[in-house]
Amino acid sequence: MRLVFLGTPQFAVPTLEALVEAGHEVACVYTQPDRPKGRGGAPAESAVKQAARRLGIEVRQPERIRHCLEELSGIDADAMVVVGYGQIIPQAIIDLPSLGIINVHASLLPAYRGAAPIQWAVASGETVTGVTTMMINAGLDTGDILLKEECAIGPEETALELGPRLAELGAGLAVDTLLGLALGAIERIPQDDTQATLAPILTRDDGRIDFSQKAAAIHNRARGFLPWPGAWTTFRGQRFHIWRCRTAEVEHPAVGGLLFSHGRRLYAACGGGTTLELLEVQVEGRKRVDAGAFLNGQRLSESELLGES
Repeated sequence: MRLVFLGTPQFAVPTLEALVEAGHEVACVYTQPDRPKGRGGAPAESAVKQAARRLGIEVRQPERIRHCLEELSGIDADAMVVVGYGQIIPQAIIDLPSLGIINVHASLLPAYRGAAPIQWAVASGETVTGVTTMMINAGLDTGDILLKEECAIGPEETALELGPRLAELGAGLAVDTLLGLALGAIERIPQDDTQATLAPILTRDDGRIDFSQKAAAIHNRARGFLPWPGAWTTFRGQRFHIWRCRTAEVEHPAVGGLLFSHGRRLYAACGGGTTLELLEVQVEGRKRVDAGAFLNGQRLSESELLGES
């Protein structure tokens, strides 16, 4: 099958590789333009661009895909495959390929429509997620469902750990979807919009910890919002990141946000009388350290509250 692939992040790379390995002709890859990255601000290639070059596939990086109607029409692809491309596909382009445009989305649609489905699924405490292939339409992840596959989320698993597993799952599902479409063996299932949930792009404030919540909810958000924005609060007026934590069966005074220690262990009081153990933390401007190293450098008062400005 002659294909055009549109994708940008590392999550999309296994699908591109799987399509080539399955014998499809990927005529061209579209990915986002190189963007400044790091302290020096040097332009960085996307993970998909690097993979496409390694595979010997032509790469195009338009600022806006909507300006590429004529060149895409000239490619005459049977189908297009989109994985985390990062731009809205206009209807005129959706109408080009005879088999349509297939999207690989990292949730069990219609749950977690949007830009950050992996992060929000973990942050919401889900125990099961998965990957869906769907037909792209003009909406936000609202197209007809083609295939789905479930995946369990471990109780301590982070978004960073879950992402690669879902990427591999999505790669296989994309290959199966194209085969099913070619054979006419896939039933297109409209999504039930009444069951939809959203997974919007993350903001810095999404990582701010509300210590009135129970420890389990805060733990889930800390697992889900890695690597950015992380789970953060303030400690003595400075930003304070909680990089690793877990729930704990430790009694504490009822004030949410109270920071205290037992021996060499560090805890924060949370809502409903629950407790969060802080395993790895970082004060703004300093290195990430484990709880023991943090306690070596800090003398906590009996009324040490996180979240105060």
